[in-house]
Amino acid sequence: MQHLDVTVLEQALAWADQGHSVWLCTVLSTFGSAPRAPGAMLVAIQSGAHSGSLSGGCVEEAFLEALSHGEHAAPAQVICYGASAEERSRLQLPCGGSLDVLVEHRRPSAEWRTHLRQLLDALRGQRRLTRVIDLEGGLFSTRSRTDGSDTVVRSGSRLEIALGPALRLLLAGLSPVAEACAQFARALGFEVIACDPREEVATLVLEGVTVLPLLPSIYIANGGCHEATAVVALTHDPRIDDLALMEAVHTPAFYIGAMGSKRTSERRAERLRRIGGLLPADVDRLHMPIGLDIGSRTPAEIALSVMADVLRVYRGKARTAL
Repeated sequence: MQHLDVTVLEQALAWADQGHSVWLCTVLSTFGSAPRAPGAMLVAIQSGAHSGSLSGGCVEEAFLEALSHGEHAAPAQVICYGASAEERSRLQLPCGGSLDVLVEHRRPSAEWRTHLRQLLDALRGQRRLTRVIDLEGGLFSTRSRTDGSDTVVRSGSRLEIALGPALRLLLAGLSPVAEACAQFARALGFEVIACDPREEVATLVLEGVTVLPLLPSIYIANGGCHEATAVVALTHDPRIDDLALMEAVHTPAFYIGAMGSKRTSERRAERLRRIGGLLPADVDRLHMPIGLDIGSRTPAEIALSVMADVLRVYRGKARTAL
């Protein structure tokens, strides 16, 4: 899940609280090239106001046009966009792609609002859920999920859609490289949180970034990392970087990295074992030096290498496979 989908559900809940019926769309599957993965969401109301994305814009336009004509009145239905060559050409789907989309028409009931709050809790990292949708009757429910099962499973008229935490980038301290990372991460759909207690960055404002004036190690120790969190330490300040790393290795964060040369990284690893009491397995979890070796020099180039490495690990690709 991406942070954009948190925004979608927040908007859906706001509209439901205001008494609006909403249309919640969820990508179920894609074929060929498609800009967004299964699980991506869009929400709209009758006026055409909407939040989120299903594709590069063409599918959204087709959906909203149909909505303006009074279509999609059923509580739950699956629509295939780009199924034919003519439709792929009309919608201008990239590389001949197509996608199946669940379209739900939901009225602002107390049950629906409770359901949306449960989905938001899952995306904010509080728990993992599976949505269960009955296409025939339009009924919806949730159940707890403990495994890493597929995003979407369809069996007859029953749909199961897995939800988990939105991707989160935790910046352990602020620096020019960290600020550039924040920009890349936001473009990639991450929720971005920066922790730094230093007075010199107290007044810094980064668009779309939650900046907290405390040590990142404190934030991490208080549950700031879930399984979709990447922790990056980019300050060269051991008081910030080392403490953050020492806490992060005890969390389910999928990526933990620190900036520095090979020699600096070797000294840091020795220091973390000696002072922090980290075991060899803990140190092995750390990406040091951080990022892919693409000859980066400027803050933006280093940030690009960092975010590329974060995505590499998240997608399960080995460095040797690049």
